[in-house]
Amino acid sequence: MLAIERRNLILEKLQDNKKVVVSELSKLYHVSEETIRRDLEKLEQEGYATKSYGGAVLNENVGFDMPLTVRSRKNVIAKQKIAEIAAGIIHDGDHIMLDASSTDLFIAKAIKNKQRLTVVTNSIEIILELSEVPGWTIISTGGTLKEGYLALIGPEAEKSANAYYADKAFVSCKALNRDHGIMDSLQQFTSLKKVTIESAAKSYLVLDNTKFDKTAFSRIDTLERIYGVITDQKPDDYWVEYFEREGIRLCYPESGGR
Repeated sequence: MLAIERRNLILEKLQDNKKVVVSELSKLYHVSEETIRRDLEKLEQEGYATKSYGGAVLNENVGFDMPLTVRSRKNVIAKQKIAEIAAGIIHDGDHIMLDASSTDLFIAKAIKNKQRLTVVTNSIEIILELSEVPGWTIISTGGTLKEGYLALIGPEAEKSANAYYADKAFVSCKALNRDHGIMDSLQQFTSLKKVTIESAAKSYLVLDNTKFDKTAFSRIDTLERIYGVITDQKPDDYWVEYFEREGIRLCYPESGGR
């Protein structure tokens, strides 16, 4: 097992349990305790963990985000439900935009049976996922590669995204807050997400139920430009009433809100 693979597995355990113990990890991964300590030091340097006596605890600072390889294995069932709904919204021949998120990666996997789609994305992972689908046009935004995210960001990516006007865009977020709107953990992504929202006739916010009424470090936008919200289960009455009042289509399993 490569060191980066082991560290990603440790990160998953940190997310699940909020703490890890050196001796337990040493036995689990069949490496020395010193090797585990070096792994935890690396995770601490990257901002994901805080070392403690005999182990480490999760750094829950909202300014940090987990690598895509870790995020793509979290809340899988919720993301599959969201992807299934999105697949029902996307039709043959559509021009769509997908951001570099684990949720949009699930959407990409769910729509591979569609015909003649054009996909604009800043996600290297989505480009690879769709690279062998026949008859599609896959467009990369270009830009600067963000380490650990397989995502292209920066002015070039934003300029490229702004040059298109898609039928539908699917944008993820880390939090949806009543006072602050749509939020994300890293500022480098927020401006590109905002451009993406503005570059489609219909923009859908995709988020699982854990993201409602939370906060994150960086504000993306208000909900004014959002056409629909796709989530994995019915949100509480406040949000149901808010979306209805604002004319935002709410889509969740069994809602029929497609």
